Amino acid sequence: MTIEQRIEKLDSLGRFLNQFRRSGIEKDEAIPQNEPFFSKLNEQIEAAVHYNGWFTKENVLFSLEQWAEALSRENLQQWTSGYDLEDVTPKTVGIIMAGNIPLVGFHDFISVLISGHKVLVKQSSNDKLLLPVLADYLIAIAPEWEEKIEILPDSKDGASKMTNFDAVIATGSNNTARYFEYYFAGKPSIIRKNRNSVAVLTGKETPEELSALAEDIFRYYGLGCRNVSKLYVPQVYDFNGFFEAIYHWNPIINQAKYANNYDYNKAVYLMSLFKLLENGFLILKEDTSLSSPIATLFYEKYEDLEKLKKELGSRSEEIQCIVGKDFIENEVSFGNTQHPKLWDYADNVDTLEFLTQKI
Repeated sequence: MTIEQRIEKLDSLGRFLNQFRRSGIEKDEAIPQNEPFFSKLNEQIEAAVHYNGWFTKENVLFSLEQWAEALSRENLQQWTSGYDLEDVTPKTVGIIMAGNIPLVGFHDFISVLISGHKVLVKQSSNDKLLLPVLADYLIAIAPEWEEKIEILPDSKDGASKMTNFDAVIATGSNNTARYFEYYFAGKPSIIRKNRNSVAVLTGKETPEELSALAEDIFRYYGLGCRNVSKLYVPQVYDFNGFFEAIYHWNPIINQAKYANNYDYNKAVYLMSLFKLLENGFLILKEDTSLSSPIATLFYEKYEDLEKLKKELGSRSEEIQCIVGKDFIENEVSFGNTQHPKLWDYADNVDTLEFLTQKI
């Protein structure tokens, strides 16, 4: 397949996914090969919601919406325009996916396919229902990809079950990353570790900007590496405006798993005599760590923005996104951490460069 043909097929997948939106799931008879995949994906959305308590229907559909918008011909052409994808020697690339949010490993999956390689996937047991439908749909519209896509059966030990591959992309915790680095030593690899996202506030943010920041904090219950887990605020900062602006997210406390985390963390902090701010669905705790527990948001006060830039620069290996306004280069605007472009690479590692030049 030529690169244009690959783009055409992924664009078709984007149009297929566009049928599944939070505003409503509506069948489009013009979508190629829509039977039986429309019904199959609809069924797997419901199954995923029941299988994983964190995968609410709204969050699953939100993820599908983002991919529907990303997989347009224009975006795919812009993404691939800077790479030579016509003369790639096909290799087998193993992908070990995380399962913290729906389809979190899908970018790696399409990166391997669009670069002309074979993809060998080990899914997370927490997110194993959606990708097979999308893979089967791609094979239905592009039979040439049947030999290019292999999804391994579910098992507890993803690394040991992967054989006959030339390179690997693995995502996990800092602990599993050490195992991956040992197990895949000698293979070209991208090994991703824990990362968190932060927001830098100056006190001059509008209510609309703070309201948008709530999306960065609460989407997927804060489980993604692009979720804001920490705020940096001036030495004198009034959190009342922040609490007012995010209040529209208060129904999140009705989700049992989230509420259990909220109650547990609040109890632990209070017994430890930590000073807290809270509004009934979010706990604010002053802390130097970047990674906050579910239902908790850490904050830290700064004195000087230039010093803060240097500090965050020194911790760049721990940070996925910095949200702010006119603070730093490559910052993400309020409300946009969960809307990455195809060329916004995880950990700032260029996946297509790796797939075209390093394996």
